[in-house]
Amino acid sequence: MRRAALQALLSHWRRQPLQLLTLLAGLALATALWSAVQAINAEARRSYAQAASVLDRGTLANLTAPGGTIATDTYAALRRAGWKVSPVIEGRIVRGGQRVAIVGLEPLTAPQGALPETVGPAVPPQEMFSHPGVGFAAPQTVAALADLPDSHDLPRLVAAASMPPGQILTDIAVAGRLLDLKGSMHRLIVLPEQPATRRPLEDVAPDLTLTPPRDGGDLARLTDSFHLNLTAFGLLSFAVGLFIVHGAVGLAFEQRRQVFRTLRALGLPLGTLLGMLLAELLILALIAGSFGVTAGYLIAGALLPDVAATLRGLYGASVPGSLTFDPGWAVSGLGIALLGTLVAAANGLLAVRRMPLLASAQPRAWATLSGRAVRRQAVAGAVLATLGALAPLLADGLVAGFVLMGGLLLGAALALPFFLTTVLGICAGRARSATWEWFWADTRQQLPGLSLALMALLLALATNIGVTTMVSSFRLTFTGWLDQRLVSQLYVTARNEADGEALRAWLTPRAEAVLPIWSLELPLNGTVGEVYGIIDHPIYAEKWPLLAKVPDAWDRLASGTGVLVNEQLARREEVSLGDPLSIGEDWTLPVVAIYSDYGNPLGQAITGLDPLQAGHPELPRLRHGVLTDDPDGLLTALREDFGLPDANMTHQANLKAFSMQVFERTFAVTAALNVLTLAVAAFAILTSLLTLSAMRLPQLAPVWALGLTRSHLARMEVVRSLALAALTFVLALPTGLLLAWALLAVVNVEAFGWRLPMFLFPAQWLALFALALLAALIAAALPVRRLARTAPAQFLKVFADER
Repeated sequence: MRRAALQALLSHWRRQPLQLLTLLAGLALATALWSAVQAINAEARRSYAQAASVLDRGTLANLTAPGGTIATDTYAALRRAGWKVSPVIEGRIVRGGQRVAIVGLEPLTAPQGALPETVGPAVPPQEMFSHPGVGFAAPQTVAALADLPDSHDLPRLVAAASMPPGQILTDIAVAGRLLDLKGSMHRLIVLPEQPATRRPLEDVAPDLTLTPPRDGGDLARLTDSFHLNLTAFGLLSFAVGLFIVHGAVGLAFEQRRQVFRTLRALGLPLGTLLGMLLAELLILALIAGSFGVTAGYLIAGALLPDVAATLRGLYGASVPGSLTFDPGWAVSGLGIALLGTLVAAANGLLAVRRMPLLASAQPRAWATLSGRAVRRQAVAGAVLATLGALAPLLADGLVAGFVLMGGLLLGAALALPFFLTTVLGICAGRARSATWEWFWADTRQQLPGLSLALMALLLALATNIGVTTMVSSFRLTFTGWLDQRLVSQLYVTARNEADGEALRAWLTPRAEAVLPIWSLELPLNGTVGEVYGIIDHPIYAEKWPLLAKVPDAWDRLASGTGVLVNEQLARREEVSLGDPLSIGEDWTLPVVAIYSDYGNPLGQAITGLDPLQAGHPELPRLRHGVLTDDPDGLLTALREDFGLPDANMTHQANLKAFSMQVFERTFAVTAALNVLTLAVAAFAILTSLLTLSAMRLPQLAPVWALGLTRSHLARMEVVRSLALAALTFVLALPTGLLLAWALLAVVNVEAFGWRLPMFLFPAQWLALFALALLAALIAAALPVRRLARTAPAQFLKVFADER
């Protein structure tokens, strides 16, 4: 009995291969986008862990000097005084047009685990001390630097999977040669086990600063907002795909009602029937999930280079551009595929469980939703939207922002059938011919079968509108902000303190002005932040972008009686104009202005340079902005006459171009996910129309018999599809704009600490409207073609089969 019952159930998929393809494709698409996001996030977090482990930077204390470098004599004095420290040199070089980070360490004193695992039999330790030395780098970095014409001075590079990309780890002597830095080092790592008899630091090297260990998860927490946004996109795409699965499973259950009744009447227990249906669904979910995980791996591999560029540009995080397979996200993809299938099939399984034994075998297929059910659904949507709107008022953090967006999107999706039913009822009431009255009434009758697909389209359109509005507003704001902030034509960095003094003396007669860009980390109201000191120059008052200020802000800053803070610090510490700001231990100044600081997740303050130097003589004096009418000529002179390396000089135009490139690549992933989500929604419409087209002959045959030709009916089907897409867009537009406001005013503030102004872009709406119509037209093409080619005998057969 069980075997025969199983064969009867599975025979449905042989008779309905399109439904089987729809179910598998919908679930595979949903799983693919979710798995792609999880793979990208897992790869990024793996890279954060690798970066944090290099030289134990996050877990060990460090000694640094105010001038940026520590002399060898100071290092020797510390060792003699009992301090267990290990020297490190850090810097960047340019090879083959790309910047490479150089990290030099002393292998004999380096902390345990600092050297890659390849040191040993494959690379004897003594080889690191012989010319040209050994450098360890990620495999992709080794491949990128191979055979470059200007890489002859590099050490022999050995691939090490534990190294972050774009970095070479080598002996300190080799690093000093590459960076032209001999006899000094940038910092000293303080090893965890120190002798109790060591002399105090202030007696041995009073000019050095001891930086305590930091939590190695700083970078991961800093990028949490980015990964949370990706995860939200993955969930949205999965939800859109789940509409397809829900529709296909629901239709399969409806069409097999007669089979269910017959099997139950023949004695098959209800529990056995439900178990067979559940096993059938789980097997299909595993098949589709496997395809989805594979496709997700390919999608993640295509998107990862843009994600790596984003994280490197915004957060300084080194993430490889290639993907490593991780069973964790693969199992996660399969798990959510199974869970999604069970959620999509829950209503169908419950209906089978409650179906009376002698239930009618009439195929109801897509039963028309009652007006009361539509109204209840609309009320539920209004409740969800209200709860979402209340979330930011009742709670703080990113979760509240995403609850707001989720409530907004789900509320609009649930209200869509009521909105469409109301509009179609109005159109039917105002129709001036019987044909069009039938058209609008028939369209209204089809809504139950198309509602899930149209909800998916609404979610995709609203998300596209919201995200593109956010991105375009950010681009417009960011471009103007760059023009204001990058006031200097050149940006140069000295190699050390003595070099910085010589650089300023050399630049002064050759430039209009030399603007120091000197900063150090200090507690700001108890939280560590960056403090910059600037000179009194009119260029700042002319160009620097301020969000709020007191009338004499710049005069008070120059006199040392006021401080500027960035928006992030003002929001985080709830600081307003006139409030006192504690800078360090014994320095408090009133806030005289708040400035925008897009792209910086940290709190920052700006004071006058003179009081900052007076209170902190250890202030590094290496970076400078240069105002000049001939930046190209000055760059050449700096290179040829002063001998400053190219890596220490940046042209303003190049910096702007690089910043905009980072910006565009930042949102390339978002744009790709937008397109994929819209494609999934279009596929949902296609599958719904294909399913309905097979069951619409009984509805179309009487109209055909009254004189409407097949081509006329086909054209009306096209108009129907376009009308429903257009009406869906009408509701998606305000939903998308509210979503954009939530992203800019709530999520962005919680994630990054700044708020962006919102701009409207009607041209983008028109383009997206055209894209929605195109998607609906493509989705309707195959069903319409099938209708236009339906033989008259098929229409006549409807009347012959009339019961």
